[in-house]
Amino acid sequence: MSAADEDSAVHGGRAVHGGAGTREAGGARDGRSLGQLVASATAEMSALVHEEIALAKTEMKDSVNRGIAGSGAIIVAGVLALFSLPVFSFALAYWLHAWWKIPLALALTVVGVIMLVFALVCGLVAKSLLQKIQAPRRSIASAKETAGLLTHAKPHPRAASDGRATGGRAVDFRKADTPVPAGKK
Repeated sequence: MSAADEDSAVHGGRAVHGGAGTREAGGARDGRSLGQLVASATAEMSALVHEEIALAKTEMKDSVNRGIAGSGAIIVAGVLALFSLPVFSFALAYWLHAWWKIPLALALTVVGVIMLVFALVCGLVAKSLLQKIQAPRRSIASAKETAGLLTHAKPHPRAASDGRATGGRAVDFRKADTPVPAGKK
């Protein structure tokens, strides 16, 4: 074990100053530079965003499928109500008139009420299917969690070409002495 490794072990991984340089806890031990660590964090954040988008797509696909099923039930109910009303209403009304000796106008009214009740039942089934559609809750929660983590991140002040911090303002590198306000170049 080298002297630098012994110092690091003695100080529990904290930064140890002295000698030829500084050893930092965490990332410096695995041989990756700060740039590599930032690139790795950026790649992981990008992967997280892509996974959240894929999750949202999956959840939305389920909701769309339920919506299509509910819409299909509404369409079927409407078509059945429209096409069956004239055909079966006349057939049933004439049957009631012929067999039960009910006046034809009353028989037609009874048949119309029966068809509307059937259409109402189909409409209630469609309503129950449409009420099962849900928002993508897991995607929303995950996005809120990610946004919460990012709200605490502070931008690092940019260094000018001569090494001075600019406080986040843009710098015109043609004249390094005078910082240019952000948005103007």
